[in-house]
Amino acid sequence: MSNRYRRELTQEEINEKTYRGFVGGMWDEIGKLQLSFLQIQGLKPDHYLLDVGCGALRGGIQFARYLDTSHYYGIDMNASLIESGYIELKEQDLNEKKSHLLINDKFNVSSFGISFDYAIAQSVFTHLPMNDIIRCLKETSKVMKPDGMFFATFFEAPTTAYLDQITHTRGDITTNYDKDPFHYSFEEFQWMAKITGLSVELIGEWQHPRSQQMLVFSTIKK
Repeated sequence: MSNRYRRELTQEEINEKTYRGFVGGMWDEIGKLQLSFLQIQGLKPDHYLLDVGCGALRGGIQFARYLDTSHYYGIDMNASLIESGYIELKEQDLNEKKSHLLINDKFNVSSFGISFDYAIAQSVFTHLPMNDIIRCLKETSKVMKPDGMFFATFFEAPTTAYLDQITHTRGDITTNYDKDPFHYSFEEFQWMAKITGLSVELIGEWQHPRSQQMLVFSTIKK
């Protein structure tokens, strides 16, 4: 993850809700977009959901409100953002939903002791080099139910090993081959999925305001 994202916010920044911009802004828009998308994919209140790179719960607030009590789980490496997420839950009167949040920088989602129906990593792989993505896929694959689905966004490159920068029209984000924010081809994700025992499909467009495309990973049926 980028050095910027590793920075712990001060208490003053947390109190001023600086974290909403720190995780990319568009707090309500992207939060609601994530929930709407997963509902279209079949997410029901009684499903268990894993939010990878949950940050300050931009999507998590929407998920926690929708899901049954104790069915939302989030993991993030930044302790100050997890603290901010708890503040958001309290302010939204969602403490009774008993959400589970974990601070961890190795995607050790097995610590939850739960198998998940759905998982999502929104604007996570866009900030990660390939080795970290592979770790995330490997760890997440351990906790997905046999018919579970793991959705993840990425900035799409036209070919493998695309070394030039890409400026994405919607959102005006410039991405790179070897520094944050990263872009990848679908073929590169096919390779990453294969070596981690997963299959992957390209969903593509899902109306993200910054041109991020959507993938879905699932367990290879034996």
